[in-house]
Amino acid sequence: MSGCTFYSRAYPIKNDAASDNSPRPSLSLTDAQALAARTRVTHLYERWRAFASGIIETAGTTFLLLIAVKSFQADATSKALIASGGSLGLLLSPLLVWMAGVYQWKTARAGCLLMLWGSLLFFATALLPALPLLIFASTFGLAASTLIIPLVTQIYEDNYPKTVRGQLFSRTVVIRIAIAAIFSEVAGRYLVSNLGWQRVLLLCFGAAFAFAAYCFSRYPSAQSRLEYSSHPFRSFRYVKEDRLFRHTLICWMLMGFANLMMIPMRVEFLANEKHGIALGAGEIAFLTGVVPNMVRLLLSPAWGWLFDRVNFFTLRLCLNCGFALGIFSFFLSSDLTGLVFGAVVFGISTAGGDVAWSLWVTKFAPSSRVADYMAVHTFLTGLRGLVAPLAAFQALNYLTVSQLGVISIVLIGLANIMLIPEIKFFPQRATIDAVVEEALDEK
Repeated sequence: MSGCTFYSRAYPIKNDAASDNSPRPSLSLTDAQALAARTRVTHLYERWRAFASGIIETAGTTFLLLIAVKSFQADATSKALIASGGSLGLLLSPLLVWMAGVYQWKTARAGCLLMLWGSLLFFATALLPALPLLIFASTFGLAASTLIIPLVTQIYEDNYPKTVRGQLFSRTVVIRIAIAAIFSEVAGRYLVSNLGWQRVLLLCFGAAFAFAAYCFSRYPSAQSRLEYSSHPFRSFRYVKEDRLFRHTLICWMLMGFANLMMIPMRVEFLANEKHGIALGAGEIAFLTGVVPNMVRLLLSPAWGWLFDRVNFFTLRLCLNCGFALGIFSFFLSSDLTGLVFGAVVFGISTAGGDVAWSLWVTKFAPSSRVADYMAVHTFLTGLRGLVAPLAAFQALNYLTVSQLGVISIVLIGLANIMLIPEIKFFPQRATIDAVVEEALDEK
């Protein structure tokens, strides 16, 4: 099936000339030089920002929840709110995309301001450590780091050549993962001996946000190309108009809900005595931070290469199977071998998930509407990110962690069954954006 046929299923393109699948004329020398210059600068500061992102990532996946459990004996609701911190930003991302279109913001400037906001919150929490302030910083500070994602994806679309987009993105992921692994190991060791180091950790998180703000200030970024709309949810029109996009979102919801239920359960499962393991902070950091991140470090470039070349649905099916296998091994086995194997498989799948989650809409959306498609995707990710941890922690009142893992595996299996028929319909990205945009504008 040609790329034009794919789009015609979603958009009623009446121009017969649109069925011509010939490529667009190549870029002029001036355009190519401008793109190369933007790519160099963007990739340079993306690599620097990856240092900060690695530290911030450990905050959301391990250390904020660990501090809440070990230092404040947080209840289920508090732990769920901390685990859901970044999801709030994803949930609000359509609002930011809409505001960027209304006020014609530069995407990099929006990112800089949001990172400064996160920095202030974590510095404040370090100065006045208390559970309510920790919850507030986790919720609204980490929200800043995810709120900007749709506009950052638009920056990738504008500044990275599509033929190597996955590879360039994966190179920065390697740096982020390496920093996350090193920081998890070092911080975990100090937390073992003295939980008073939590204040130093919070200062590190604030400094990471501040450095990320500086990097955003250096990105080449034009004013938003997004069209004006009278309401912030205009991006959802594409869910109705694009059947394949809608179907993929449903499958992603099933898989994502299952995975997000189990991610915070990893720390809970290892730290809480009632589950029969009760490991120390260093061992927990090793299994939830060091092992998965080292595997991601090794395999992220391979997944970036595959993303640029392999049918997206085939790639997604492989990743889903990996997540299911990781959940089975980690939560349905209480011995160290099972825990380590589960952490390794989780790292393998997460390496591919980093690339697929961040860039997949560039294979679906017309160039100028990448931020719109991504806003829908991040909104739904945020929705399940808020609900899934709450549902998981409340379900522990009635189910064991192993039973919750079985439910998650079943949901991932359903997602795979729905995806299999779509493999043959998904083309490689065709160069017909102008035709699609014209058809959409006519609507």
